[in-house]
Amino acid sequence: MPELPEVETTRRGIAPYIEGQEVTEVLVRQPRLRVPVPDDLAERLVGARIGVLRRRAKYLQIPVQPANGGKGDVGATLLWHLGMSGSLRIARVGDLPKKHDHVDVVTASGYVLRYHDPRRFGFVDWQAEDETQDKRLAHLGPEPLSDAFNGKWLYTLSRNKRVAVKPFLMDNQVVVGAGNIYAAEALFMAGIDPRRAAGRVSRARYDALALAVKEVLAAAIIQGGTTLRDFVSGQGEPGYFAQRLNVYGRHGQPCLRCGVELRRITLGQRASVFCPGCQR
Repeated sequence: MPELPEVETTRRGIAPYIEGQEVTEVLVRQPRLRVPVPDDLAERLVGARIGVLRRRAKYLQIPVQPANGGKGDVGATLLWHLGMSGSLRIARVGDLPKKHDHVDVVTASGYVLRYHDPRRFGFVDWQAEDETQDKRLAHLGPEPLSDAFNGKWLYTLSRNKRVAVKPFLMDNQVVVGAGNIYAAEALFMAGIDPRRAAGRVSRARYDALALAVKEVLAAAIIQGGTTLRDFVSGQGEPGYFAQRLNVYGRHGQPCLRCGVELRRITLGQRASVFCPGCQR
């Protein structure tokens, strides 16, 4: 599914076209997504102005404010999740929708925020007024590119943990955004065997792992993000980071660093590829 870099790439791609724009129309072609599209979506959005887009973990946050700006007006925030195969693209008024284009948010500038989701596992919903009270956001760990995420944080949380370090790293309460692909890549960069118990990783190695997570996610965002072959950015461009993966999807091939054959195992019901020569 689209991971943090894909969502961040989407945010950066669509923001210049819709931030500050007034919503003139909302078209819902298919309301039955993973969470049903709110009945009042059009009522609350039409006439509102879109604020500065944010991202929390893999959720895109779109704040909206009533256009008339009266004292009694209270803004709201749309919470958008791309699910397994969803994407948000920018279209123009008059562009014909494709199959699986489920929701359009039309702006006064003529640009359309269009949601495409063949599997319908994504959703758009209203976020709780107090973000800390929204059950989807309340228990999330720190953002991986923030100062709050570091080796000390990982080391402290991991003490006495018997779970393998890879599923530990993928726990959203530990850190958000370290999905299967990026966790595998970060562990390779840090030279850590994904099977090692989280509680048996030293502070120095967690310092290296935190830095690797930051590096691999930052690189993915710069490259455009890619975890699915059908992922596209806000302008419809595919991601290209998959071409630079060191271990994910390369089992049976030689390690790019030492030449040892890469192995595939299962951890936490997820496939994991690592180098038995480089990762200890």
